[in-house]
Amino acid sequence: MSDIPASIDDTRKLLQDAGYVSDRPLATVLFLALRLNRPLFLEGEAGVGKTEIAKVLSQALGRSLIRLQCYEGLDVSSAVYEWNYAGQMMEIRLAEATGEADRERLEGDIFSERHLIKRALLQALEPDTAGPPVLLIDELDRTDEAFEAFLLEILSDFQVTIPEYGTVRAAHPPIVIITSNRTREIHDALKRRCLYHWVDYPDAARELAILRAKVPQAPAKLSKDIVAFVQAIRKEDLFKSPGVAESLDWASALVELDAVALDPHLVSDTLGVLLKYQDDIQKLQGSKAQEMLDQVKAQAKG
Repeated sequence: MSDIPASIDDTRKLLQDAGYVSDRPLATVLFLALRLNRPLFLEGEAGVGKTEIAKVLSQALGRSLIRLQCYEGLDVSSAVYEWNYAGQMMEIRLAEATGEADRERLEGDIFSERHLIKRALLQALEPDTAGPPVLLIDELDRTDEAFEAFLLEILSDFQVTIPEYGTVRAAHPPIVIITSNRTREIHDALKRRCLYHWVDYPDAARELAILRAKVPQAPAKLSKDIVAFVQAIRKEDLFKSPGVAESLDWASALVELDAVALDPHLVSDTLGVLLKYQDDIQKLQGSKAQEMLDQVKAQAKG
């Protein structure tokens, strides 16, 4: 288990050593979240590396990663806890069969910890020999607005109140990372409990560093071509611009095809790796791919 970094530079190095190329603003807000024991709320387009931050942080600090993948309809029983109703029913039937008459004792038995099924949020409050875990609440914007209310107690006091059982409080707060692709606005009440950072697309220099770190087998010229072309694509009017995840996938695919540089035919044939909507692919196929490649090469020469 590694200690919490002592400075912004240490935080940036911690991420870099684990394979995550960050900029200083991200390292700063992450450092503050770790030192102040505050949840970190990350917003940004899909594929820019928000989820990866939690994974890398878990790996770098040697902490457990507990992930709650959000979706529409997520509720307390799926995210926090539920009771093992089958086990409780067996307990009641056994008490009836043996003539157990102590109602208070029976209620204590059926609502004891052995019948409590702990989901991600409750698990994150439990002690861990490796240190407080990293709790990733991923894509919160996919949930219903009502679910946000369930998180307020956890994010404020790092505790959960279970009516039949009592209050479960973390002895040491988990490291909480919340992500959102901003498909809807998250309520201010939740944001106030967090530090906030917008994770944007990286500039060309940082994206090239990311590509070299994640796909080191890619030839140097190909890596530069990929980054320049992806940076140019993001300026086009597309339904969904490619994120860093897509550019890494594209680089891996081109390496598999033994490519050493981009050409129009290669780009057109592999756009389905980089773009996920047919309308976007059609816009960039054929002559448009040639035009963009010519622009990229001209800029490189300049």
